[in-house]
Amino acid sequence: MKQQRLYLAVAACVLISFGGHGKSTAQVPPSYVMIETYDGLLKAAAQGDIPAIRSLASNGANLNARDPRGRTPLMVAAHLQHHDAVRALIEAGADINALDKDRYDVITIAAVADDPEMISIAVAGGGDPTLITSRYDGTALIAAAHLGHDKVVKTLIESGAPLDHVNNLDWTALIEAIVLGDGGQRHTETVRALVSAGANVNLPDGNGIRPLRLALQRGYDDIAEILRNSGARP
Repeated sequence: MKQQRLYLAVAACVLISFGGHGKSTAQVPPSYVMIETYDGLLKAAAQGDIPAIRSLASNGANLNARDPRGRTPLMVAAHLQHHDAVRALIEAGADINALDKDRYDVITIAAVADDPEMISIAVAGGGDPTLITSRYDGTALIAAAHLGHDKVVKTLIESGAPLDHVNNLDWTALIEAIVLGDGGQRHTETVRALVSAGANVNLPDGNGIRPLRLALQRGYDDIAEILRNSGARP
């Protein structure tokens, strides 16, 4: 039964990694095959086995062991949404701000997984929401905004995530919510949260096009109205 639950969690994580609307991210959860190779803390983290985590940690196991993709036990637990396992690993001294080979940390993993509780756990345990992550030189906030994970966006804002960081695509979180969003309720609420928090509504993309113009081009009327009411220029 435990193994069945583990496989279901992995399957859900794989679906989440596609952002829920058909756009793949660079983030790769551990596969079934990979999980079968795990031992020690990686295995305990994948299973969410708190007693095993505590026993292994107290006996000197490497808290920051890496799988072939550079995932630590903390990252594995975050991918599989084992909240208590993440708490146990943090308490044991695992590095909450480590990056995997694709330059993802636990907070960005949780942002893509639409898991605000995990973000709160990570931040309380010393996680840094300002880290530059991913091959796009982005942030967890940009990743969450891209996917329209509005509750995660609000949690990250409250945690001090940078509102106007520009990634190497020349996009901010606000711009990604528009150009990679679907204009639906969750992306609209994402934009509302960013604007309410003070994101720069006139910061353009690399082509000099401002957020309001980007929203108008896509016919995202509700988003355009939020931007107009905040003083955005077309």
